[in-house]
Amino acid sequence: MLVSLNNICKSFLDKKVLNNITLSVNDKDRIGLLGINGVGKTTLLNIISGKLDYDEGTVSRKPDLRIGYLKQNEALNTSNTLQEEINDSLKEVFETRKILEDISAKMAVATGEQLAELSRLYDKYTNIYNAADGYNAEVRIKTVLNGMGFAEFDLNSRVSVLSGGEKTRFALAKILVENPNLLILDEPTNHLDFSMLNWLEQYLSEYKGAVITVSHDRYFLNAVASDICEIENGELVRYKGGYSSFLTQKEERIKVLTKEYEKQQREIAQLRDYVQKNLAKSSSINSVGSRVKALEKTELAAKPNPTVKELYISFPFDIEPHKTILECKGLKLSVGTGINKRTLFENLDLTVSRGEKIAIVGKNGVGKSSFLKAILKKTPYEGVVKWGGNVKISYFDQELTSLDLNMTVLEAVHRKFPTKTEYEIRSMLARFLIEGEDVFKRIKEMSGANRAKTALCIIAFERSNVLVLDEPTNHLDYKAKEALEKALREYEGTVIAVSHDRYLLNSVPDKIVEMTPEEVVIYNGNYDYYKEHLKQTDTAKAYNNAEKSENAAAYDESRKNKALDRKRRAKLLNTEKEINALQSEINELKMLCEDPEVSSDYQRLSDLLTEIGEKEASLEDLENLWLELA
Repeated sequence: MLVSLNNICKSFLDKKVLNNITLSVNDKDRIGLLGINGVGKTTLLNIISGKLDYDEGTVSRKPDLRIGYLKQNEALNTSNTLQEEINDSLKEVFETRKILEDISAKMAVATGEQLAELSRLYDKYTNIYNAADGYNAEVRIKTVLNGMGFAEFDLNSRVSVLSGGEKTRFALAKILVENPNLLILDEPTNHLDFSMLNWLEQYLSEYKGAVITVSHDRYFLNAVASDICEIENGELVRYKGGYSSFLTQKEERIKVLTKEYEKQQREIAQLRDYVQKNLAKSSSINSVGSRVKALEKTELAAKPNPTVKELYISFPFDIEPHKTILECKGLKLSVGTGINKRTLFENLDLTVSRGEKIAIVGKNGVGKSSFLKAILKKTPYEGVVKWGGNVKISYFDQELTSLDLNMTVLEAVHRKFPTKTEYEIRSMLARFLIEGEDVFKRIKEMSGANRAKTALCIIAFERSNVLVLDEPTNHLDYKAKEALEKALREYEGTVIAVSHDRYLLNSVPDKIVEMTPEEVVIYNGNYDYYKEHLKQTDTAKAYNNAEKSENAAAYDESRKNKALDRKRRAKLLNTEKEINALQSEINELKMLCEDPEVSSDYQRLSDLLTEIGEKEASLEDLENLWLELA
């Protein structure tokens, strides 16, 4: 067991956030932590990691437990280079490696008691090094940086040059490189494109330690989580399986608890009825007394699934637009100036018809958000953008820049709609669960979720027949996401949305538009349809490339001297055999190093490590030769 929480309670002022929380985290656990915004998820993570005290209960952690905690908006040292940040995450590994090298050097000349003491120290630091998986540190760095999209980045560049999204991704990469026993991730999927999401899901599924993640990405939870823990009304319930399994189990659990609660209520009502009818009859005093005692001893069950307010979102509109909503022809968009000018996309043609629900997808940096700004004439572009007649557009900006941070929520909405009464505005805000004193809070004091809800509330008031949405679910919890998806499905107008939310992409759009720097590809279906056709396209491309390669090889063969080509292929084959043989020798030597008898013989271990280094250098030479011959 890595961490055990028993009856943990935590309050802030007079509000109890966590009530008798009991949770065990074991090695290899994959726990998805769910709950609506503000329910106490981050509070629980802070208690698990030891960053926050609790009021009641006990917490025990495994000795020498290494916890890696990625918070939302994790800060990096912007004055550091990327390499320095990575080195910082492996500080313990590199320091331990240096200590082992120093001890090994001293052991080579030590004797007697000094050698025995050095041997003891070598054992101690070898265990620390192995626990941190130090031998694979460099491989892990390359693997993680590639998976998180930093393969082409200059690691000597400063953190300060990264965009906000890149900083978030690099913070995640840094903690994955650290390789702790317990990995705690708070919304790790923000700013990841599909390829990065797929890589992260695979990496976490194979992770050797335990993982606790707060995420409202329901696809991600299905792929990664083996357990879902939901916090509701201050209490935690654990369910086996991913998100889909959680939904089924929770529904069944509520049904069972409701039946038990109703049964108890009937039994209590019968007891009370009996007591009231027979209390005055002396002949039944004993039976009445026993029932009174039974009533007093009855431990009343809490009413299951107390009513939780639901978001009610809808986007009505008044005017029916013309059939053709939008036409883009030869659209080109560039960023930067001078020698730094870069084309995001060009020759983009797209027609959107009335009532269509279109999702724009593509890798980070391809220009999806910029495309939305271009069609809204918020950024310069080349080509033609033409909106149809009677079109009225509402725009959701993922940065929420349209909201004045110094205004209250009520003021922000009233500024947009000065003719609306306070009652009308508060009634609409209440549909988004922004109620009571919250309407008088300044926007800057609100959570990201409530800022997003305020922006959506304004859109609902605008009554537009076209919604242009840039990552509308980024800040929302899973309940709010479900409410928004339902509203968009029922919306009779036109939707053009950029999103990485795969649940939304499956639920809302009837067309997926994939943007790449070279072209725009349209898929007439939802996310599952897109994925399936993407596989077929990849297979066709691979077949065509293979066919082209075969034709090229045949063409080259006819031009080259056959005798020289045979010699080249023979040498290539021989080099492959040497590479395989040398790799096997290196693997055997590494396995030998792990043998307890060998690891305790420090001179022999040192000789083996030297031999491994020499063979790896030879292997690199052979691989370079193979590349030249291939």
